[in-house]
Amino acid sequence: MSIRKNGEYMVEIEDLHKAFEGNRVLDGVTCQIPTGKISVVMGPSGTGKSVLLRHVVGLLFPDKGDVRVAGKSVPSLSEDELLELRRNVGMLFQDGALFSSMNLYDNVAFPLRQHTKKSEGEIKEIVMQRLEEVGLTEAVKKMPNELSGGMRKRAGFARALVLEPEILLFDEPDSGLDPVRTALLCDLIKQIQQKYKSTGVVISHDIKSCFNIGDHIILLHGGKVVDQGSTSFWQSSCCWPLCPLGS
Repeated sequence: MSIRKNGEYMVEIEDLHKAFEGNRVLDGVTCQIPTGKISVVMGPSGTGKSVLLRHVVGLLFPDKGDVRVAGKSVPSLSEDELLELRRNVGMLFQDGALFSSMNLYDNVAFPLRQHTKKSEGEIKEIVMQRLEEVGLTEAVKKMPNELSGGMRKRAGFARALVLEPEILLFDEPDSGLDPVRTALLCDLIKQIQQKYKSTGVVISHDIKSCFNIGDHIILLHGGKVVDQGSTSFWQSSCCWPLCPLGS
């Protein structure tokens, strides 16, 4: 499956329903992710934000409804097409999801060794470029347990970038970080997205982070989309102070 950049929306979600053991998590979600911009999905914990994100990359499938990426229905993709989609999507989990048995360099190199036929020389060049972008070139030999929480997130970000994905997904990247490190990580995400012209989706429940990083904001509450629109739309909305947010 090839990811194409043309078109107003990279991801389109239509009437998405998902339940686990009878517990309804997503209840008819419909929203769009604009191409080449950063969209923030925000709302309180337990409202289905992370579940929504996993549908985009085919880690979960709808009970009802559809998820389209680059115009193609994710639930209808073959196994080979799903693998190709996932190679075109970089995902940063809350904890960075690093392999504890590998040093930083090998963690970042892992996708290149798994999914490409590049030589070790080519891999080294790419890995060091990505580590430079996230400010971790001095930590290449460190193990994950030697890294701070912020460093682990940046390392996970570098690994998500090595295959030059068209789509970047961030599951609460600011989780566990103090306000200063949160602001630095948000700035880094914006810089990288602008450099590579990728489409970004960020999960968050922090209002300040949403305004700092997002071009487009989707408010999710009770498994439903309350509203969605540009950041300027939300900033001018008289309903914003009434939005049901919280950790």
